[in-house]
Amino acid sequence: MHKSQIYPEVMQRVVERRGKPHLYEVLDAPRTALLVIDMQNNWVMDGQPGYAPGIPEIVPNINTLAAAFRQAGGMVVWVQMNGSREVTAKWQRFLDFFPSPELADKWAEALTPGKIGYDLWKGLEVKPGDEIVEKNRFSAFIQGSSDIEARLKKQGVDTVVVTGTASNVCCESTARDANMLNYKTVFVADGNAGRSDAEHNATLSNLFGLFADVMTTEEVIARLKPAAKAQAAE
Repeated sequence: MHKSQIYPEVMQRVVERRGKPHLYEVLDAPRTALLVIDMQNNWVMDGQPGYAPGIPEIVPNINTLAAAFRQAGGMVVWVQMNGSREVTAKWQRFLDFFPSPELADKWAEALTPGKIGYDLWKGLEVKPGDEIVEKNRFSAFIQGSSDIEARLKKQGVDTVVVTGTASNVCCESTARDANMLNYKTVFVADGNAGRSDAEHNATLSNLFGLFADVMTTEEVIARLKPAAKAQAAE
């Protein structure tokens, strides 16, 4: 698992500005959604094109969070990336970063619905009643990517807790856009993973300043309150 840290100079600057490290002391469970981004075989299974060794290590924390959310009355949303040829053919700027046609084809094949790379990792504890959302861009919230915002609004959600992979790509993109759409946003330091500590920690530090509160799994669960308790805490 990553050696997570917010860069000290960022932490100092943010605490000086707002007087405390954490923005959100209480997470009202019925109005909070756990978003699990792209924990698909493509990234979690050894041998798939997106695999990175540290990604499977966050699975237990994600399952722990999902169980806590369900128990408290929160919403659990599993988000899957559709990166098929049909999708990427309409997203030329994505293909710009895959100058080898062979590599682009390998990723497209892995992220096509029905292929093993597209499926959620077998170690994830997905339960009946959870939501499953498909997106077709890095951010789940950007226009046309998915119907996640409509689903959250239907449930009265105003807060999202972001986990998954990769920290610095789809997870960061989703967290930034959630903030822009006026959701209280929490990014879980030990519930996100990418290819290196450097990329992961850059994301934590970038988000911490103006986009998201950054917490550990334990800190999120400690703040997650059922409706009655949340009102009392406020």
